[in-house]
Amino acid sequence: GLGEREPETEFQRGLRSFSVLLLQVAVTLTGLIFVTNLVLHRPVVESLLFSLAIAVGITPQLLPAVVSMSLAVGSRQLAQRKVLVKRLVCIEDLGDMDILVTDKTGTLTDGSLTLTGSLDAEGLDAPRVARLAMLACDLPQPLGGEAPDRPAADVLSSAVAGAAGTLDAALAQGVALQHAGRDGGGPGAGGDPVAYERVGLLPFDHGRRMTTVLVRAPDGDLVVVTKGAPESVLGRCVGVSRQAHETVETLFAQGSRVVAVASRPVPEGTTLDSSAERDFRLAGFLVFLDQPKSDAREAISRLAGLGIAVKVATGDNALVAVKVCADVGLETTGSLTGVEVERLDDAALGAAAAAATVFARVSPEQKARIVRVLRGHGRAVGFLGDGVNDALALHAADVGLSVDTATDVAKDAADVILLEKDLAVVADGVVEGRRIFANTIKYVLMGTSSNFGNMFSAAAASSFLTFLPMLPSQILLNNLLYDAGQLAIPTDRVDEEQLRAPSHWDMGTIRRFMMFFGPLSSVFDFLTFAVLLGGFHAGPDLFRTGWFIESLATQTLVIFVFRTRRRSWRSRPSWPLVAASGATVVVGLGLTLSPLADLLGFVTPPPAFLVTVALMAAAYLALIEGAKRVFFTEVVGLHVSRRWRGRPHRVERRASAFSHRRA
Repeated sequence: GLGEREPETEFQRGLRSFSVLLLQVAVTLTGLIFVTNLVLHRPVVESLLFSLAIAVGITPQLLPAVVSMSLAVGSRQLAQRKVLVKRLVCIEDLGDMDILVTDKTGTLTDGSLTLTGSLDAEGLDAPRVARLAMLACDLPQPLGGEAPDRPAADVLSSAVAGAAGTLDAALAQGVALQHAGRDGGGPGAGGDPVAYERVGLLPFDHGRRMTTVLVRAPDGDLVVVTKGAPESVLGRCVGVSRQAHETVETLFAQGSRVVAVASRPVPEGTTLDSSAERDFRLAGFLVFLDQPKSDAREAISRLAGLGIAVKVATGDNALVAVKVCADVGLETTGSLTGVEVERLDDAALGAAAAAATVFARVSPEQKARIVRVLRGHGRAVGFLGDGVNDALALHAADVGLSVDTATDVAKDAADVILLEKDLAVVADGVVEGRRIFANTIKYVLMGTSSNFGNMFSAAAASSFLTFLPMLPSQILLNNLLYDAGQLAIPTDRVDEEQLRAPSHWDMGTIRRFMMFFGPLSSVFDFLTFAVLLGGFHAGPDLFRTGWFIESLATQTLVIFVFRTRRRSWRSRPSWPLVAASGATVVVGLGLTLSPLADLLGFVTPPPAFLVTVALMAAAYLALIEGAKRVFFTEVVGLHVSRRWRGRPHRVERRASAFSHRRA
């Protein structure tokens, strides 16, 4: 229900799982290092501090800051694109979406209904049908009982602004334009609807799909008048001709919105309830037109290019919805009606909903159920709606989207508010969500792999050196400088191919990434150790200084390899990221040459060592560049094919999210 606590988003679940992974690694590595140092008879306090520094070093402390900055920057950019996010964590879920269920009116169409026809039961022009239908408008103030000296045309014109829905407003506008007292008699003959007094009202609901009124005619007789979905009204009429059914089908096939109108006289003393909705005589049909949006075709094509399937949930007839979809270039693969939805259990509905494009004549509860079963089949589902009847589905979706002109209930249930009801705006939001997620994952992948490698190297070095490979304070300084430089990641550019398909947290891939690239980082650490001990005969201070410089340089600069799936030189990073990374290396090197060096436990490294570090860093980046291509083509590709075999839509999604173009 709407009162339930907001569900945990996919992004929040991913962060939680990632935190658990880091905790497991940190506890294991810290415990191992502490025990090793105790076995080597090192002081307990020194061993404990070193172990705790390792635990801190392996943890990307600024992950919350990077995530918050990414989301904050993203929300500001989304606002410029007419997308307001109520909960920042929903931005990533917006990018993760691969199904968008949307209403039809105002999204695929202009949302401006126009009364284009008022026909009798045989399909002939009959203006009186529209005037009869005016009696069944669910207006705040009924037409009957108006001041007798107020012109009827003025009353009808004012009803346009007061109509409860776009359909009633369009009807009131159409009747106001045609009202000129051309016909005599009551509404059944085309007369003045203002002259009738409303006695009772049964408002529209999604079960009956009709609005019914009890009115008193000028001659004192009581009449029940109803208007609503043809399927509902015709089923309550007697003597309906075959021609009437054919007229309705023809109008539906043309994409027109059709409302049936019927009435019957009732005896004095009749009370209006659902039992009165029977034995009607069909008066005719109202025909409305809602033009397809001129830019909907382009927006749908863009969403398709982003890997998002658009499905339509509407209270309208299936034929009308299919016709509108065809007009805007949305290919329909099938339709389900509310009656069919009701007959299916969740398993059958899940399969049917996945195959269908249109859900017609569906109730609010059915919309929400459709969203839930689609989510249950492993899809990330967004729902776009703006009415009270959309609130349940908005709440049930992974990400609920509404508009600033929506009802208060819909806006409260939504996660994202669009300043313009346009699928192109949704596409902008999806792209921004994917960009934010891609940059967050850059930090996660780089931080976990390089931190793990460096800390593994520290653990290994502490087992054979007679001194600590790096002081706890130096480990923390290294980590602080490194993390500070990565605060610019949220500003980074993202390759176009990474935005084409939904991407999401995959702890298996993150774990494999850490275990694949961490040891590669350690290889160069061990080479550094060999150079320092064998080539420069380093003592404790020079060893710590040299490794500090090498580890900071390699783990900082490797972002330019990990930030893209392409060859690194074919993807341009943002200038803030280049500047921040360069500044990190310069500051780290500068500290070892500054007056603070003694205080920090550093000594001035020989120039030959700095040249050696530069060459080793270049070799390290070249190695990681080649290993990256192996990882994303072989390791991830093999995992995807095995794990998602038999689930083609997920295979495609995973492969596209973790693959890279051979550029």
